[in-house]
Amino acid sequence: MDFEGDLRESGDTLKDMTETMACRGPDDAGMWISEHGAVGHRRLSIIDLEGGRQPMVAEQDGKVLAVLTYSGEVYNFRELRAELAGRGHEFRTRSDTEVVLRAYLEWGDGLAEHLNGMFAFGVWDARREELVLVRDRLGIKPLYYYPTPGGVLFGSEPKAILANPAVERVVDAEGMRELLVFVKTPECGVFRGMHEVRPGGIVRIGRDGLTKRRYWRLPSHEHPDDLPTTVRTVRGLLDDIVERQLISDVPLCTLLSGGLDSSAVTALAGQALRRHDQGRLRSFAVDFTGYAENFSPDAMRDTPDAPFVHDLVRHLEHLGVEHSDIVLDSADLMDPGVRAAVLRARDLPTGVGDMDTSLYLLFRAVRAHSTVALSGESADEVFGGYRWFHDPATVDAGTFPWLASGTRLSALDQVLDQDLLRELDVPGYTARRYGEALAEVPRLPGESAKEARMREVCYLHLTRFVQMLLDRKDRMSMAVGLEVRVPFCDHRLVEYVFNTPWSMKTFDGREKSLLRAAAADVLPESVLARKKSPYPSTQDPAYEKALKDEAARLLDSGRLPSVADAAKVRAMIDEPASAVSRHDLRANLEGLLQFTAWLDRYRVTVAV
Repeated sequence: MDFEGDLRESGDTLKDMTETMACRGPDDAGMWISEHGAVGHRRLSIIDLEGGRQPMVAEQDGKVLAVLTYSGEVYNFRELRAELAGRGHEFRTRSDTEVVLRAYLEWGDGLAEHLNGMFAFGVWDARREELVLVRDRLGIKPLYYYPTPGGVLFGSEPKAILANPAVERVVDAEGMRELLVFVKTPECGVFRGMHEVRPGGIVRIGRDGLTKRRYWRLPSHEHPDDLPTTVRTVRGLLDDIVERQLISDVPLCTLLSGGLDSSAVTALAGQALRRHDQGRLRSFAVDFTGYAENFSPDAMRDTPDAPFVHDLVRHLEHLGVEHSDIVLDSADLMDPGVRAAVLRARDLPTGVGDMDTSLYLLFRAVRAHSTVALSGESADEVFGGYRWFHDPATVDAGTFPWLASGTRLSALDQVLDQDLLRELDVPGYTARRYGEALAEVPRLPGESAKEARMREVCYLHLTRFVQMLLDRKDRMSMAVGLEVRVPFCDHRLVEYVFNTPWSMKTFDGREKSLLRAAAADVLPESVLARKKSPYPSTQDPAYEKALKDEAARLLDSGRLPSVADAAKVRAMIDEPASAVSRHDLRANLEGLLQFTAWLDRYRVTVAV
């Protein structure tokens, strides 16, 4: 959007920006341009493959009313379509896209409160010459914007905005701090001048400037139900959510880890498909060559996934679940082309390493069979599944609990120059962001100190932690044209469980008590008894050696970034292999290698 020029002369730039999203939308492309508003779209066809083309334009008497570019799914679109038809709207397609467009014409930006789903969209309101950006409540789908002197640029990912030559590729001190702390600050786009629409937020940009509002926040209220009623309500919500999220005109599957979360989704999805005679469910799991046979427990993982995956599949034999293991090795994980694709998908150096790479490879393999996948992502944040939820010292540490637990997935701080780190003062930045987050927590009068603190901890996870995982999931999946849905992020379930007392969430003395009880009848005992185990990471010593070799080549070539500390890097390369230090060492090396590649390929200027 630009009020200072004529965008009809910028078709080539719009095309370049749109084409960066080809991975997200491999099935179709479209553009719409007027003097002051221009919209580009790449489509991944899920519902109404022929009729849902975008940008979608609403007209009346030959005059354009509004133009929509939309990513995601609205799961209650059928009910909304019926309501809108009753209000006089006529529909040309079967798509949820047209429902969103017509809902905007009916309710303006008030449409957001009517939507159940995962979505990010922009509406160019031609009547008002105004752009409206809307993002779903939990931040499942990404949406970025970059104000300009005459208007704004926007896109699903930073790369779309960075494709415009008017954008500076600069990361300043605040952006570097955000890269170094394992917390996702709402609205922070890392690149200077770039912002992310806040989950549950709306941004409007017109001739009078930019305004923001939040249409959804986590509410606090008394929980009226006893334990049996609460368990039944959770199960009823899950049944409804999973069934809604099975709507698709393309092949669909589930992602299965053998944990409680993904197993529950798989079991409920298989039941729903059978109930409606919609065929057999496919499921996929990631594994590594020799992983189960040579598995060594570590601080994060007690057991490998494969035995529990196969137990669940056998347990669901009556549903005819068709399962496949995607087995990877170190050569797959170190493939330069794959690593470059992962960085391209992420747009930022995350330092997560093989957990990103293996997820990308898993999704790429799944995409050969399915276009939509259901995931168990976010159940830990909703139900209290991480170990640090249950460690009093970590809970009361006075910072983000995952940081107090020692979780380190962003390892750039271990390779950067010490003077730079002092200047950035990441501990001070973390304390500031922690204070901001606590100030937002919706309080409930009369709660005990324990319940009030656990409400804070749950809020921190649902607003500052889960967004990192949702972003990772979305980027890795959409990079290969796979749509991953997250039933546990349905806002109805999130609100209900958020307001359930912590004592009830842990009634059996374990993590995720409510979910375990709600899904007990559909899961085998082995899965119900299994302790929480995070997404797997390869334990192959050859992978660590390959990382060290690549870091050594970088150091010897003189291409080490100026902000990195060569002595630290050399010490990492020379450090003997050790099962105790392996996780941190690998994270440090991954951080260095990805940060270096990012500076080079994204042509980033670090201005600190």
